Amino acid sequence: MKIPQTDTTADEPAKRRARDRVGWLAHHERWLRTVVLARTGESQAVDEVLQEVAMAVVRHPSPPSDAERLAPWLYRIAVRQSLLHRRKLGRQRRLRAAVAQQWGDGEQTASDADPLQWLIADERRQMIRHALAQLARRDAEILLLKYTENWSYRELAEHLGVTSSAIESRLTRARERLRCQLASLQVIETTS
Repeated sequence: MKIPQTDTTADEPAKRRARDRVGWLAHHERWLRTVVLARTGESQAVDEVLQEVAMAVVRHPSPPSDAERLAPWLYRIAVRQSLLHRRKLGRQRRLRAAVAQQWGDGEQTASDADPLQWLIADERRQMIRHALAQLARRDAEILLLKYTENWSYRELAEHLGVTSSAIESRLTRARERLRCQLASLQVIETTS
């Protein structure tokens, strides 16, 4: 029996495009992780959302051809996938709550958990994390990108697709809101 020959040269441009897009993601992965973490608020969700980002990037019919537009394009995809993930989790929580209400909740509540485990988990949480969680997602995101990636205003502007002056004002407002949160949690003292 003769095995039919396939034309693999027709697949080469598609494979090359996919490799290019995977390379883009690998190059921008670190700061995209920060964006996803800031948007979802859950470190466990980062890998799952980044997989969805990768799928969206590979499937997109026309990515930007200009290198300067690549980072803002990836940023928008990461934000969208993070929002879709949060929406999906909300639907799952509502479904679980409805099932638990209908059939009775067999899971342990936080007050029933092992006190030692609760104490260890509580000690791990930092006041800064709590204060960041109280901020708007955009504020937490820009602060995390600025201070975990150590980017300049220009680099932030390039990646987020806005002007440097917009970044400067967003960072100023985000820092002030974080200061207020930290003061309300009595982590820092305010000077009057």
